[in-house]
Amino acid sequence: MTSVTIFQNQHQQYIGFTCQGHAGYAQKGEDIVCAGISALVITIINALDVYTDEQFAATTEEETGLISVRFQESVGQDAQLLIKTLVLGLEGIQSTYGNDYISLTFKEV
Repeated sequence: MTSVTIFQNQHQQYIGFTCQGHAGYAQKGEDIVCAGISALVITIINALDVYTDEQFAATTEEETGLISVRFQESVGQDAQLLIKTLVLGLEGIQSTYGNDYISLTFKEV
């Protein structure tokens, strides 16, 4: 299962996210759920880098499949919209393929 945690502050603003694990829908290289999640996450990270001035730290671990993004300062509207877009896409995957393959949680930090 792929576990995604979206981090929010006390004002419900997005401040980062982590994504870890393999969805397990199919074998590695054939897993469309994992591919969809990966495409969304990587596209959002690239868009944050290219289309916003936000400062963030991104961490990856190939062995565990971990991708972590944490904003270093208060996040502007463009970055908030991109994270909302990520959440929308992940919720769509979860709705279509079920909770056995993706876990989406929100955590206030």
